[in-house]
Amino acid sequence: MMLSQTMQDAINQQINKEMYSSYVYLSMAAYFEAQNLPGAAQWMRKQSAEETEHGMKFFEFLIERGVRVGLQAIDQPPTDFGSPLLAFQEVLAHEQKVTKSIHDLYALAVKEADYPTQVLLHWFINEQVEEEKNASSVVEQLKMVGDSPAALFMIDRQLAART
Repeated sequence: MMLSQTMQDAINQQINKEMYSSYVYLSMAAYFEAQNLPGAAQWMRKQSAEETEHGMKFFEFLIERGVRVGLQAIDQPPTDFGSPLLAFQEVLAHEQKVTKSIHDLYALAVKEADYPTQVLLHWFINEQVEEEKNASSVVEQLKMVGDSPAALFMIDRQLAART
């Protein structure tokens, strides 16, 4: 069964969203480097790479389904995030937006009885639960430590350990 044009367009848009996510996290990595928080910068680099992988999963899926990928321009990400806490709150909000986008794609796949796309999206649904949990955990830790430089230093070291 061929992918409908509606589904093709939606997945192409999702590729753009995933690549934008990668760009946002790379911008956050640069922000954290400028703040002398190399652990948070490393965490963001890994997050950026993960988002690129997500975009490529959709890219490869379209190719496997015999569809031409239509890449779109990627918006410029913000460059200043205010504080480590505000940056990670932005990560959480961004991941919640991505989750909604994945859920909308899944609803479309169900509506169109597109079973291969539903199977692909199951992986993304599970991944988004993990993404939101990880971001939320860092937000809560940063809220707990407040303005303590020593505690922020410890959290930064912990973030550097992300694999």
